[in-house]
Amino acid sequence: MRTITFFNNKGGVGKTTTVYHVAWMMSELGIKTIAIDLDPQSNLTSMFLTDEKLEDVYENNSPATILDAITPIVNGDTAVPVHIEQINENLGLILGNLTLSTFEDVLSDAWLKCLDSQVYPFRITSIFKTIIDEAALRFNASVVLIDVGPNLGAINRAVSISSDYIIMPVASDLFSLQGIKNLGTTLNLWKKQWNQRKELKPQNLTVQIPENNARPAGYIVMQYSAKESRPVKSYLKWANRIPNIFREFVLGNGNDKVNSVDDDINCIALLKHFRSLAPMSMEAHKPIFLLKPADGAIGAHVYAVKRSYDEFENLSKRILEKCP
Repeated sequence: MRTITFFNNKGGVGKTTTVYHVAWMMSELGIKTIAIDLDPQSNLTSMFLTDEKLEDVYENNSPATILDAITPIVNGDTAVPVHIEQINENLGLILGNLTLSTFEDVLSDAWLKCLDSQVYPFRITSIFKTIIDEAALRFNASVVLIDVGPNLGAINRAVSISSDYIIMPVASDLFSLQGIKNLGTTLNLWKKQWNQRKELKPQNLTVQIPENNARPAGYIVMQYSAKESRPVKSYLKWANRIPNIFREFVLGNGNDKVNSVDDDINCIALLKHFRSLAPMSMEAHKPIFLLKPADGAIGAHVYAVKRSYDEFENLSKRILEKCP
């Protein structure tokens, strides 16, 4: 089982949409996959579920979200298996919860108290690993895809040290470059800090703590507009700066220069913007590559749907190659 977290300090780049479509495509490829919504905004959950299902979960307080698995552990009780919403035979969803943001303070306090070699702080800091490992075993998942919020808070720190791979969805603009710098620097700091805490693990701890082996698998450049199958000049201005920023701040290798994003082995994909298909996808609660004429995909949209299937299939296979 491999755990892949999609993470960017910069919001609005299509991160959640990418997790959603990759999760669906993994299931199309016959790969048992769990998608986990750990962004307190819970946008991934709303993409998967109908309004009626969302109302049932959140209005009627049905015990079905990630928070219902976290709360017993925080209270010192026995861990409760998290609910996995079965989307199809190969795809399960662990639902997000807006109240998850209140867990930030608990995780921040636990992070500090791990330095005192106390059992409870290590149990809390390891909470996502505990929940993910149990869920993956129960669902027999080969891949776990995690969506996190665009911040550098305690939740994302605990998730990142519990991951096997980090993928960065990025846009081609100034702020995305800054986001890569911030995230790369912070990930390396978190790794160093958790390695220090691992040395202080209490002997009587009964849970498995994160190994902290997360590797940056690369980046996905999101939503560019194509002209004659090539990105436009304004896009390239920023896109071609991404490879060296990624190398320097994420990989710690500032000497190996690359002139073009097209030539960068760390670029997993250049993902096109499937403009008019996006609202259809949201309305139908299905990925754009599975849209049918009944969903509004008629005329020129039919070709766009087919093209999107090929793109997401190639993207998903590339992710599997980068995250063995």
